[in-house]
Amino acid sequence: MTTLMKSKVFRSVAIEDELVKRGVFIFTSQIFRRIFSVSNAQTKTVLENYTKGGLFLRLKQGLYCLKRRFPGDEEIANALYKPSYLSFEYVLAKNGIIPEIVYSITSATTKPTREFTVKERAFSYYKIKKEAFAGYAPVKEGERSVLIAEPEKALVDYLYFVSLGKRSWNDRFNFSELNKGKMIQYAKLFKRPSLMELIKKLYQ
Repeated sequence: MTTLMKSKVFRSVAIEDELVKRGVFIFTSQIFRRIFSVSNAQTKTVLENYTKGGLFLRLKQGLYCLKRRFPGDEEIANALYKPSYLSFEYVLAKNGIIPEIVYSITSATTKPTREFTVKERAFSYYKIKKEAFAGYAPVKEGERSVLIAEPEKALVDYLYFVSLGKRSWNDRFNFSELNKGKMIQYAKLFKRPSLMELIKKLYQ
């Protein structure tokens, strides 16, 4: 790290170049420390100084990104709270299954339900059973990939919360092109009879 400390301008450019070269656009303090082989104290100082200086943007405590290469909402969603994958209303709207405009980026997680705000954008995470944490895959978005639920799993995740009384049914759902077999298989992962009943009613 010493060579990066010769001048303020050089340090800023060198740090950014190294992160970009490695394809690291969102990172924790631990990742930064590993990349530049610096101590905890040095890491804290550099991150604080360059966040104040505008090189980095803090997404949450301990998580940063390059401000000039600000990542997309989907990439941020995957990084803010792990493990998680994009699901629920966000994916349903993305696939034209619900007609509404969605303002929150919604994800499924096995951790407690949480919400974060980044640059006035809401990122919501809803806890599901570990056994049901499936039905998602990496999808290429620009230069990087994000974990996103299949449309069938996003709907099943949503209906799981309908069965719990925490979401409301929407008569305008467009599920005609979804795979019924997949939905049934995903619903079985939740082991909740009322959810299976909801899936069956869709096709009556």
